[in-house]
Amino acid sequence: MLTFVGLGLYDPKDITLKGLEAVRDADVVYAEFYTSPAGARTIEKLEDAYGRKISLLEREELEEDAEGGILELAKSKKVVLLSGGDAMIATTHVDLRLRAIERGIETRIVHAASIASAAAGLCGLQNYKFGKSATVSPPYKGVISHVPYETIEDNTERGLHTLLYLDIGMRIADALELLESVERERGGGMLKRSLLVGIARAGSDDAVVKADYITSLKGYEFGDLPHVLIVTGELHFVEREALIKIAHAPGSI
Repeated sequence: MLTFVGLGLYDPKDITLKGLEAVRDADVVYAEFYTSPAGARTIEKLEDAYGRKISLLEREELEEDAEGGILELAKSKKVVLLSGGDAMIATTHVDLRLRAIERGIETRIVHAASIASAAAGLCGLQNYKFGKSATVSPPYKGVISHVPYETIEDNTERGLHTLLYLDIGMRIADALELLESVERERGGGMLKRSLLVGIARAGSDDAVVKADYITSLKGYEFGDLPHVLIVTGELHFVEREALIKIAHAPGSI
């Protein structure tokens, strides 16, 4: 059996009781941190918290070498794969599950909190008003992707908020610089007019949530990673109040 267990938002204690039971009942436990930020989690901290030996998998071991590794083991043993956030947010995990099913391997999912749902609650925005999300990544071969900006445009036209996942290791200020460069190239002004929300270390005791316009937000110190960014669309009056009181937005929004 192959069981996918989500670790939740930030530290080892975010795992669910059901997830912890699965870990302690497993024959073999793996973890991967390339599809979701590790936060305050390290293999050593996970092992101390759960009382199990845990092996860290690299990307190629999960995507290219799975047949001779994790899937081969799952044919005869109870194998658990740990990952940050929810167990099935990443396409990599869906693909691995499908490959397991094709080989007659029983699969199970133990869900946990994800930034996809937690971001709205942290700042007081209404979850059903979010449109398509996107990922902001560093330039590839010197080319900056326009996809995140285009996603924001599409959502904004419909009055929807946009959740932007930042590449692992990327800070909010870096993401804003990339989005600004795209806006300058396209000759628009949407980003300058939009209220933005930056969130750092969601799920931790020292999480930071700050709403402001781009010039001010670029200079704000969010501290340690991971970071995510929200570009707001049309705001309900309750959302406005929440952003002022919870995310310390300017009172003039």
